Amino acid sequence: MKTPILIAMIAYMAMVVYIGVIYSKKNKTSEDYFLGGRGLGPWVTAMSAEASDMSSWLLMGLAYASGFSQAGWTAIGLILGTYLNWKIVAKRLRRYTEVSNNSITVPDFFSNRFKDEKKILMFVSSIMILICFTVYTASGFAACGTLFNSVFGLNYQASMIACAAVIVIYTSIGGFLAASTTDLIQGLLMSFAIVTVLI
Repeated sequence: MKTPILIAMIAYMAMVVYIGVIYSKKNKTSEDYFLGGRGLGPWVTAMSAEASDMSSWLLMGLAYASGFSQAGWTAIGLILGTYLNWKIVAKRLRRYTEVSNNSITVPDFFSNRFKDEKKILMFVSSIMILICFTVYTASGFAACGTLFNSVFGLNYQASMIACAAVIVIYTSIGGFLAASTTDLIQGLLMSFAIVTVLI
């Protein structure tokens, strides 16, 4: 059973890199690369956001470590928090980023929105994002290493580095659209897996 699963996972990694190559040809401007030309549809946006938000920590950590009842309360909190975020914050942020000198990043938005000529807001928010996302990204890479180590008996560090390389490659060359499309696919796979395991 392990060999076909390993082949499927390698094929999947090749597919996400190919998605990155496809979108690298469609990115004509920095706005295309960083924001997908501001034209991402609602389904791709929603699935991408949730797959990014509730990926390895939810599937590999919380659900197995704390059991279904605890994971159920977490799911309720996540659903409520996500709904309020999309309802209250997302639409306004989307509109104001264009008004605020067509800001591409959140630090850029803060700096433009509050006319921070010294770029203090940009610096502070960039540092916070860098720290938080370094930890978040490291947990995702660690989950990849753990998966390949526990399922296939492969070296943890080598597996983690290989998975990290694939993620960095398709994200770097394809930009936001590549990351969102692969997140959509992963979100659908995770949803199917969660329902199947529950049944």
